[in-house]
Amino acid sequence: MREHATFESFWPFYLREHAKPWTRAWHFVGSTLAIFVLVYALASQTWWLLLAVPVSGYFFAWVSHAFVERNKPATFTYPFWSLIGDYRMYGLFLAGRLDAELEKAGVSTGRQANEG
Repeated sequence: MREHATFESFWPFYLREHAKPWTRAWHFVGSTLAIFVLVYALASQTWWLLLAVPVSGYFFAWVSHAFVERNKPATFTYPFWSLIGDYRMYGLFLAGRLDAELEKAGVSTGRQANEG
């Protein structure tokens, strides 16, 4: 049963499901690979490679949930919001603003201990 009726409600939950840095790192690898595969498939017009876009992205994410975070991927319950959340997390990481979002969601980043 779905617990979150809005993306705004889902977002902090999504971040808490990605509390461990290695989980986020594996997501970053998968998302980056998916972007590169998509761009290459479109540029080269190798259309069958479009099938590899979700596989490349989700493989790393699901492995990280199974072996690092040890939880069930949010994709299984919230597929669309999970995809949006993944790329929002990706963009915030690239912009250097992910730690602040994680802390708002109640995920300790260790940043405060390093700032003291």
